[in-house]
Amino acid sequence: MRTVELVCSPGLDAEVRAVWDRLAAAGLPSLARNTHPTNRPHLTLAAVDEFPPGVERRLAELFDAALPVRVTLDRVVVLDGSAPLVWLVQPTSALTALHAAVWDVLAEADGHRPWHAPGVWVPHLSLALRFRNADLRMARAVAGGQRPTGDVDAARSYDGTDRTLTPLTTP
Repeated sequence: MRTVELVCSPGLDAEVRAVWDRLAAAGLPSLARNTHPTNRPHLTLAAVDEFPPGVERRLAELFDAALPVRVTLDRVVVLDGSAPLVWLVQPTSALTALHAAVWDVLAEADGHRPWHAPGVWVPHLSLALRFRNADLRMARAVAGGQRPTGDVDAARSYDGTDRTLTPLTTP
């Protein structure tokens, strides 16, 4: 599987990691416990089985022209009641247009994950995996009520087969 992800600017990244740390300190599930070098706050736009030829270049051109995009984080929720704990991202017109453009570039790819499709996609930054809805009230208290604003300023692709990253923006 190959993903297309936006990564947070340093300030927004630090805000999310601070919540990861507070969740872990409170004894709750948290992505702070994932020590793999690829683990960092990110916003997944799409996931497919493989990239067709030329897609990485086209995505890089798209992101180099479109980023950074300003985002505002919203509520902390559990998706589907018993799944990831996430910080919702308000879907601005710039973000949804970029998301749709990524899907256009990936139109010929096989194995699209339907939960990322335009009209279905719930933009979010993950805080914890396998989170129980019963712990949501405590997680919200630990996360705090702030709604940070910052940029997503780079893009990458994660290869789930070999657990490697490919930059999709010029450094």
